[in-house]
Amino acid sequence: MLSAYENNVSVLVVGAASGVGSILTQLLKVRTSATIIGTALRDESVQWFKDLGADHVINHRNALYDELQKTGITEVDYVVSLNNTEKHYEEIIKCLKPQGKLGLIDDPVTLDVIPLKMKSLSLHWEFMFTRSIFQTPDMIKQHRLLIDVAKIIDAGEIKTTIAHHIGTITAEHLRDTHQMLENSQAYGKVVLEGWPV
Repeated sequence: MLSAYENNVSVLVVGAASGVGSILTQLLKVRTSATIIGTALRDESVQWFKDLGADHVINHRNALYDELQKTGITEVDYVVSLNNTEKHYEEIIKCLKPQGKLGLIDDPVTLDVIPLKMKSLSLHWEFMFTRSIFQTPDMIKQHRLLIDVAKIIDAGEIKTTIAHHIGTITAEHLRDTHQMLENSQAYGKVVLEGWPV
């Protein structure tokens, strides 16, 4: 969606402190010159997102467009919506410049595309297995992307997105983790690993 060669562009990431948002922010910082604005609420999430390279953080509990104005940026070129797209859809459209691009990964039950028409906005869905499931002609790009990310990681240009390492997989840890996620207290990746011996 965003070319590394585009200059003076801005990207709003809805759900920025999530695991996907955490890696996306770092990749944007390393591979583009984009101004990165993300949504987060709690102090820990805001700090996490800033530490990953965000230029601005706005509160997703308020109207996104009003929050964006507080940054001095009136509209953005791109919005990447990682969660709650339906909830923020109207505001996302307001935030996008004419001919802007909206990318999403979640699964809204309904999404009326008609409001995109006035600004000639384009909609882009990302699903990481599309190329392999449908064996698209550009399937090798997935391999190249993963090789590129591995090089960036090996060079230390981006860091892990693991923010919470809970421990082994037990009923108690599963309950605690589920409660953390339900209460929107998590940021980055939450990891459970291995079984108790």
